[in-house]
Amino acid sequence: MQMLFDLLPVVFFFIAYKMAGIYVATAVLIVGVLVQTAISWFKHRKVSPMLLTSAILVLVFGGLTLLIHDATFIKWKPTIVNLLFAGAFLASQFMQGPTIVQRLMGEKIKLEPASLWTRLNLMWVGYFILCAVLNLYVAYNFSENTWVNFKLFGLMGLTIVFALAQGYWLGRKLDQVEAGAARTE
Repeated sequence: MQMLFDLLPVVFFFIAYKMAGIYVATAVLIVGVLVQTAISWFKHRKVSPMLLTSAILVLVFGGLTLLIHDATFIKWKPTIVNLLFAGAFLASQFMQGPTIVQRLMGEKIKLEPASLWTRLNLMWVGYFILCAVLNLYVAYNFSENTWVNFKLFGLMGLTIVFALAQGYWLGRKLDQVEAGAARTE
């Protein structure tokens, strides 16, 4: 359910683009992200760092798109978001304490040895960089319409494939951990 909530502004952006073009879609995206942020705040009394980062960037890049009337700014927003997330995940490798991915998933699963958390975190870094590069590639080598379709369907499809691959990898590692624990008993 949370994933659907997270996708709503992008879905509204897509629909508005198909009906009225990039500038109306950008305005709809700005409103959608502001509403999403407000709902998150009133429901949980906090806003996740990912949502807050995305909201700020939508306001900045969407605002520039509308102010200057140049769609390049809104096209760069997914790349900037993904690069910021890649940087944050990478930086967590070098900070004291668990990596970001371990903080997000550590209560739900137990991975041993700790180096598996590092590898999983680096997989996310690679995923975010791949999304950033693909977004720019599509934005500069294809039509605006293709980019809008890619923004919704391509990036969502890539996320699903990555999540399934990550789930498969985790499943194999968890099976190995359980098999090792059973041998020592």
